[in-house]
Amino acid sequence: MTNKSKHAGLGLALGAVLGAVFGVLAGHVGAWLAIGVAIGMVLGAASFRGKATECPECAQIHRAHELRDPSNKLAARS
Repeated sequence: MTNKSKHAGLGLALGAVLGAVFGVLAGHVGAWLAIGVAIGMVLGAASFRGKATECPECAQIHRAHELRDPSNKLAARS
């Protein structure tokens, strides 16, 4: 969950900064700030799309790699 909020926050911050910069340059800070925040929200939302589902063969190979890695404590518990 923290990754999702982190990406959304970074997108909003980046959009706000770019909107403010373009607003100062164009002379319409309010309009550009709103546009920048909207673009930042879209970029933030797009960044936490779900991971594509893996085929069963790939999942089995990844699981085998996790089990071989002694530093992976979660795999060792299951």
